[in-house]
Amino acid sequence: MTLPPLLLLMACEPVGGAACENGLDANADGKCDALVADWSEGASIEPGTDRHNIYELEAASLETTTAAGLAHASAWPVGVSGLLLPDRSFRLLFEEDTTHEGRETFQTLAGNLLGFGTMEEMTDWLGLARYPDDGSIPLPPNAQPGDPMGMGTVDTEWGPAFSVSCFACHASELFGRPVVGLTNRRSRANEFFHNTRVFFPLFPAADYQELTGASELEMDLYVRAQQNLPAVGATLPVARGLDTSLAQVGLSLARRQPDAWATRDPELERDPRESLLDDLVADSKPAVWWTLRYKTHWLADGSVRSGNPVFTNFLWNEIGRGTDLHDLDDWMDENGVAMDELTVAIFNTPAPRWEDFLPELVVDVEAAQRGEVVFEAACAGCHGHYEKAWSTGEAGVDALGTTRVVYAAQTEVLDVGTDPQRAEGMGAFAEALNLLELSQEMNTVLSVQQGYVPPPLDGIWSRFPYLHNGSVPTLCDLLRPPAERPTRFVVGPADDPDTDFDAACVGLPSTPPAAWLEDEANVVDTSLPGLGNGGHEVEVPEADRADLVEFLKTL
Repeated sequence: MTLPPLLLLMACEPVGGAACENGLDANADGKCDALVADWSEGASIEPGTDRHNIYELEAASLETTTAAGLAHASAWPVGVSGLLLPDRSFRLLFEEDTTHEGRETFQTLAGNLLGFGTMEEMTDWLGLARYPDDGSIPLPPNAQPGDPMGMGTVDTEWGPAFSVSCFACHASELFGRPVVGLTNRRSRANEFFHNTRVFFPLFPAADYQELTGASELEMDLYVRAQQNLPAVGATLPVARGLDTSLAQVGLSLARRQPDAWATRDPELERDPRESLLDDLVADSKPAVWWTLRYKTHWLADGSVRSGNPVFTNFLWNEIGRGTDLHDLDDWMDENGVAMDELTVAIFNTPAPRWEDFLPELVVDVEAAQRGEVVFEAACAGCHGHYEKAWSTGEAGVDALGTTRVVYAAQTEVLDVGTDPQRAEGMGAFAEALNLLELSQEMNTVLSVQQGYVPPPLDGIWSRFPYLHNGSVPTLCDLLRPPAERPTRFVVGPADDPDTDFDAACVGLPSTPPAAWLEDEANVVDTSLPGLGNGGHEVEVPEADRADLVEFLKTL
């Protein structure tokens, strides 16, 4: 009998010389490397340490495995995913310089209905970062520097397929450089699924074949995606860059039978069950990756109490893409190495440092040292302690460096009065997810929480706008009483630090570039449901706030 993925990883200690069958074994000792990771609800992390090397690999193996994992983040590797499209013909349909009259007509129609008519326009519309030419981010197969991060090609039984990948939400341009694991504040990935769900069922297969010359296998894949779209429930975010994946999972489950395999049901696809998420706005920012190393519970609200969060993400993504869960189970049984590699890469993602991206905007070290005292008194109790090189004098670490992070041994959830709707949204489907066979195989357990995880603050200077729902534009605003925070502001790309960034307050500029105002979706209105900017009241005297912000720049 073939064991399910997580049980295999828990039970792959060699018996009678048998090797690790479905998982990473980087040193070829016959033991699955994942055995060392504790994903239980009672897991703890020794204060002052972290799990950046989640499987405790040797240095060389950690580097090569991270590179392999980033390739999976470049091209979502699930070859049975429900919404895969034939890569060659799909890209041909959106080619920039087409002279095909029918494709020109299609691109005009798509531009009006989808917001993009060519691949280049799609890349810009999705807000994707670009691969650098300095080798700092490994290139996936067939990619070149300058190609978009977040649109990938995956091999399937139908041939190469186009897919939206992890980097669409979890990679972003920051002052001219792409940062892996950084929230894409310009992301429209969920809007992409919402719009294609409406558009492509109206685009007949015969027309697709006529315009692209798609092969028989390509047509099989296109028709398959069309047939899976009715199983996808998606909703538009209330502001640009927010993630509605929570709603996409919940609304998609409402289109399936409430059994252990979330079985497809044509009647429910036509008339879904009622869901709390039909009306409740539970948007949030895509999470940064580098804080996972400090945590034992997952998501903004800490509601995932056990299980590998990356494995859980595979399941939730595929529910939101209309995938048959039996097919996913089979895929996972055969691709444990890929799942482990992605896990290693995500946990090993470093946070960006201010001085690497803004070398001309020198941090006032004396002010930052004063701010450290303020931080210890007002913030460290929730967000952890950050030991600095200026205090330890550790050799080989520059003065602004953090030598050690002391975070909670077990991830805590606190209610500090911030908008509750994202946490409440988990109540729409937590029980249904716990009942799924794959959740039980992966030991994923959800429990609805009251409040949110006070996150580790590595790279906090790059994570604007702030709070889980992106409702506060700068750190200065976050330190003010809620009544003094802006109720409306504009989000845009962080391209130019002179025009797109408030360096003194760390965040969005109070006077946005004119181009940002051209798209109403860039406006954040905190009076809207789910976008409340209240809570997180910090008792820091106004005279000390600038010093505290200067300290936060160094994390």
